[in-house]
Amino acid sequence: MDLFYKIIALLGGLAMFLYGMRVMGDGLKSCSGSAMKAALAKVTSRPALGFLLGTLVTCMIQSSTATIVLTVGLVGAGFLTFRQSIGIVLGANVGTAITAQIIRLMDVQAGTTSLLYLFNADNLAPIALILGIVLLMFVRGNSAKNVGTIAIGFGVLFMGLIFMSDAVSSFGSGLSGLLTAFEDNYFLGFLAGTLVTGIIQSSSAVIGILQTFASSVGVRFCAVLGVIIGVNIGDCLTTFLVCRIGAKPAQIRTVTVHVVYNICAALLITAALAICRTAGLIGDGLWYASLDSGGVANVHGLFRLVPAVLLLPLSGTFAKLAEKLVPDKPVPAEYLDIMDNLRELDSHLVSNPRIALDQSAHLIGHMADVSLNSYLTATKQLFQFDPKQTERVARRETLLDSMADATNQYIVKLSPHITLTADNLTQNFQIKALTCFERIGDLAISIEHDAQNLHESGKPLSEQAQSDLKDAISAVTDILTLSVHVFKDDDIKSARAVEPLEEVIDDLIEAMKARHVDRMTKGVCEVYTGILYQNVLQNLERVSDQCSDLAVYILSREDSAITGQEHQYLHELHHSDNEAYRQMFRENYEKYFHGSSPAGETKNP
Repeated sequence: MDLFYKIIALLGGLAMFLYGMRVMGDGLKSCSGSAMKAALAKVTSRPALGFLLGTLVTCMIQSSTATIVLTVGLVGAGFLTFRQSIGIVLGANVGTAITAQIIRLMDVQAGTTSLLYLFNADNLAPIALILGIVLLMFVRGNSAKNVGTIAIGFGVLFMGLIFMSDAVSSFGSGLSGLLTAFEDNYFLGFLAGTLVTGIIQSSSAVIGILQTFASSVGVRFCAVLGVIIGVNIGDCLTTFLVCRIGAKPAQIRTVTVHVVYNICAALLITAALAICRTAGLIGDGLWYASLDSGGVANVHGLFRLVPAVLLLPLSGTFAKLAEKLVPDKPVPAEYLDIMDNLRELDSHLVSNPRIALDQSAHLIGHMADVSLNSYLTATKQLFQFDPKQTERVARRETLLDSMADATNQYIVKLSPHITLTADNLTQNFQIKALTCFERIGDLAISIEHDAQNLHESGKPLSEQAQSDLKDAISAVTDILTLSVHVFKDDDIKSARAVEPLEEVIDDLIEAMKARHVDRMTKGVCEVYTGILYQNVLQNLERVSDQCSDLAVYILSREDSAITGQEHQYLHELHHSDNEAYRQMFRENYEKYFHGSSPAGETKNP
């Protein structure tokens, strides 16, 4: 029974360690997500630069798997080419060794009067936890919360290591005997490292466990060789399986290079060790040397760094081999346009919400452009009908629907990975925004259908009706163009200019409807064309309403009090004494009512 509780203690420590790594990684990715994407996206065809960036990014986020998944996502999104990704992949293998160097702080031995005593794991863990909880609970701002999340993760990670160390120490000679079995059986150690890494899905975690053993009961150099090499293989195989799901050929080639490289690195290290041992370059003193946590970290680091440096010049060879193993698949021409826009939404980026949300925002920006172009084409059809443009609007609507569906599913898929309030607010805003642009595309289709019916009727609108319609279209074009700019540039100031214009458009269309009813009763306009005319005005007003909704959603990101109270906010704004709002309303009124002032107000107050 005593053994059972020892195992529970060990697994509990491992659980804390893994959770701490995840929390710390989430915080690091949230802090540096946009910066990482910008850095990786600037990589040229020079493998050495990619190697350095891959190493740096992995050091920042403490996970080679996260870096490679991110790289695969950027390849799929078109920000990186396959060949540009190779250097990053090799660098990621080196950068992951930094975690082991951090964990070696467990071996810090110093008196209470020494500054180094602060870095003892028993002291560092509670200090990090205290710092993290203070930042999370008492300091406002996303930056403070990100740093707090990192500190909490760091503290939990070391608390897990402390628990594991205590549990391992209690196993005594039994665990030492297990580790001794690896000394004379390289293949057994290799297999253990590969399988355990495959199960835990984190090479840093397995090396951390090995370092815990080294600190508690000690391990020999010859016993950890096979385990560390197996860890490297298990790590790349796990990444390969994760990244293959739903991947494009270029992405599969990237992770294929990762596997091929690690196999070559393992063979290179194994051959070098065998030759050096046989030639007497590695004597018994080193072969059976006892390693502490720092020693394991150094061996792991060397096994990562040396092969990467030696094999980096062979990047081109790795690329050619991967291209032969994973050829391109033919793509039907009709899907090219949609794929060109949708490729930015890569499922491999969802583990990094900040970058994934940047990608979805970029695609919603494409949706905004598509909806604007569809609207412009549809309204031109009212005056110069062209059957070819009907097909163009229909194609754009199909594309817009595909983009909306894919983006919505992608944003929802981020939910399990979102831990920060700011990312959650962005997620909700993007769902609302893409709904607005998708709806505008639907309204453009309705306008185009009315234009087609007007053309087929053979009965043109009266000159006055056409003149009014052009004024309404001009005003709605202005508000839609402004709204697209507001979304793409996240322009809060310009967002405040949307609602005054929307209120003027409401008044303008109401006046036009009244005048057209008067013309129909006097027989100036046909009843059938009059109904179509009214439909067009109604759809123009609805486009304007969608722009209003979008602007309010953007303003709510700055003022959280608006969220959930949008209608109340607009009602109070319309009846307020907000001078900036009233001034913009008067200026728009005079512009679109051709110099007239709003009722109850004097011109140029």
